[in-house]
Amino acid sequence: MSDIVVSPAPRPAASSGGKAVTLQFNDNTLLPLLLGDHDRHLVRIEQALGVRLSCRGNRIAIAGDAGRVDAVQVLLQGLWARLERGESVGKAEIETAIRMADADTDPRLPLSDLPAIRTRRGAVAARSPGQVEYMEALTNHEMVFGIGPAGTGKTYLAVAYAAALIERGDVSRLILSRPAVEAGERLGFLPGDMKEKVDPYLRPLYDALYDMMPPEKVERGLTSGMIEVAPLAFMRGRTLANAVVILDEAQNTTSMQMKMFLTRLGEGSRMIITGDPSQVDLPPGQVSGLAEAVDLLRDVQGIVQIRFTDVDVVRHPLVGRIVRAYDAAPPRPQPPARPPRSGGAA
Repeated sequence: MSDIVVSPAPRPAASSGGKAVTLQFNDNTLLPLLLGDHDRHLVRIEQALGVRLSCRGNRIAIAGDAGRVDAVQVLLQGLWARLERGESVGKAEIETAIRMADADTDPRLPLSDLPAIRTRRGAVAARSPGQVEYMEALTNHEMVFGIGPAGTGKTYLAVAYAAALIERGDVSRLILSRPAVEAGERLGFLPGDMKEKVDPYLRPLYDALYDMMPPEKVERGLTSGMIEVAPLAFMRGRTLANAVVILDEAQNTTSMQMKMFLTRLGEGSRMIITGDPSQVDLPPGQVSGLAEAVDLLRDVQGIVQIRFTDVDVVRHPLVGRIVRAYDAAPPRPQPPARPPRSGGAA
């Protein structure tokens, strides 16, 4: 970092095990972008990571626990590297940098070195420690399970990676699938043909797909069969070769459905299975195929399981706190399954 000078702070940290350093930034045109309006970026970093930050002139002083000070130093240097490359530093980048600094990883990756997936719509960069691990697994393994709470980017990154493989010509087809299970509701009869009936269940996959590829290419792909979005029931009896296949909401598969899906893997294909074990919408007493598969396939060579936590939630910060609150609550007893109604005359 040629435009950053690191020096010990003029006064030592007060507490035992504390540390203080000062960073000097030698480009005054970029410094306001690092600080944010009314120093809001520094305030957010200070609150999230438990350090003391103060800015005077072109210097930022960091004081606190030695490990935290080192992490914030790497964080600020990574953000500065983005600004030097002409990239933006806003709320999303600050939150990403905080998640990376707060992770128990060694060495910590600065924001400027995070892996990214290149799509036609631009680069999709990792925004949490779990996403870094997930993206590396997608690159290096033929079958990847992404398991964790909502908002961690499991499906979004899977679709981004699939779109990148299609763009590069590494696979000839992209197949996206979901079990058609309502989320705690019974919607009853749905009008329309088969496509119109199942499309509401598959809408999140369409949304991610349109984010990654130009709309006209998605439409052409859907028409030609290069891109297929289908409910899980349509996978039976097929061998999916030279394709990237994504199963979303896998916690709502039965044991039989999961086994059926996993055994569709053909030559030259990749499979990505995503799901949140805490949001199972199957009838009471029904075993989730995802939970069973995760246990049975734990040590199978060629399969990797990436587990996300609330730290990896990249939606609104409240979502992460909501996930933590639910995870901390004791499990509640499930209501007994309703017995089948007996036949006979009324």
